Amino acid sequence: MRDQQSTMQTQNPISQAQNAVKSAKNATAQMQSHPTEQARTGAENAIAQAERAVAQAQTSENHQAIAELNEQLEEARKQLNQTNTD
Repeated sequence: MRDQQSTMQTQNPISQAQNAVKSAKNATAQMQSHPTEQARTGAENAIAQAERAVAQAQTSENHQAIAELNEQLEEARKQLNQTNTD
């Protein structure tokens, strides 16, 4: 159990960025299906967190993963900007 906990705690910057981008995509999808100000705020916060995580992962040598994360993040931003809240 101890090894499993230490493995879970030591995520690398790429996996942290992947998780953050996934959360941002989920938050924007939630906002699209339920366009409220609260959902928009949640999506904006998730995108900001993903941006920070991707920026921290920029030092990685896995340039393809970073490029893919940036593309996914840009998609989330576009979805956010295209959804109106009432």
